[in-house]
Amino acid sequence: MRFFGWKAARSGARPVLTRGFGAFGGIGGPAQGDWPSGYEAQVRAAYLGNAVAQRAVRIVAEGAGGVTIDVTPADAPVATLLAGMGQPLIETVAAHLLLHGDAYVQILGDADGVPAMLFALRPERVAIEPDASGWPAAYVYRAAGQALRIPVAVPDGKPGLVHIRTMHPLDDQYGLGCLGAASGPVAIHNAATRWNKALLDNAARPSGALVYDPGEPGATLSPDQFQRLKTEMEAGFSGSGNAGRPMLLEGGLKWQALSLTPADMDFINLKAAAAREIALAFGVPPMLLGLPGDNTYANYSEANRALWRLTILPLADKIVDAVGGALAAWWPDLRLAIDLDAIPALAADRTTLWSQVSSADFLSDDEKRAMLGFGPRAG
Repeated sequence: MRFFGWKAARSGARPVLTRGFGAFGGIGGPAQGDWPSGYEAQVRAAYLGNAVAQRAVRIVAEGAGGVTIDVTPADAPVATLLAGMGQPLIETVAAHLLLHGDAYVQILGDADGVPAMLFALRPERVAIEPDASGWPAAYVYRAAGQALRIPVAVPDGKPGLVHIRTMHPLDDQYGLGCLGAASGPVAIHNAATRWNKALLDNAARPSGALVYDPGEPGATLSPDQFQRLKTEMEAGFSGSGNAGRPMLLEGGLKWQALSLTPADMDFINLKAAAAREIALAFGVPPMLLGLPGDNTYANYSEANRALWRLTILPLADKIVDAVGGALAAWWPDLRLAIDLDAIPALAADRTTLWSQVSSADFLSDDEKRAMLGFGPRAG
């Protein structure tokens, strides 16, 4: 049975929407060799094993987690919920959206059913349980060999879990993270790092070619000798792990160094290009990651402002709107908004706006205050 193009796998007596192993692979997949194709493999290769990807994710997630949120009405007990208990909620949710494309926030209530805690669940452990029409009826969270079923809505109609997702053009239920798009550049960047490390471990000897010089005219290697030599070369001297490994030659073989060295292959620029693509996948200007050759922005301040305007704020708005919309089931008048005036990176934009509004002589003081987000002057 299929729902919205996803295979419904049986879990007990209920169908559960599951994702295939290569669902996160982007252009990478099982046929891509060293390119990781599963979510866990991509997280290990990118976030755990690549400095550029990890720093890009942390810049965006920590920036989103550090925003100031205005709560209306001010006496709503939401500030403690957003602070999280044991985890920085917004930062964790932002990282899940960047890496996985889905974020799940469980709403835990007190004895009266009022939200007392918000907790971000690991997205790769969550599967959607559909109803008869294919729409989500519950979310199944699996951990430590146990399964927890969280209904979309509790009996009184209030949500039990908030599902935040990025847009996926080929899926109706799950979102699309940045790992698939970054998997290729991450694989190149990691492979170049391993190659350079192997060269250093083997005295940085350059590549070359084996030349057969038997000493007698017309003498050549037999097919069996050629195949054995080829097999030994592939097994013992090919690949980044064997780069620069010394060889023991015999039978008229001699080593001829080639001019195609790592410098000629321009590994430094190759790594820099891969690093820039990784930064692009996560929406971080390369200048902020210390990558060379970035002439897109005039200065660091402009790049930082672009990061907030184009990446951090849209992501933080998505999270705040989703959480605020779910909590409005308990507090109908609740409004959550990001305080832009508290963001240092946008100080220049704020100064420009205030200057333009102040110089508008055709506006009254109350109109100017309204444009800047203030109420009328008292009295």
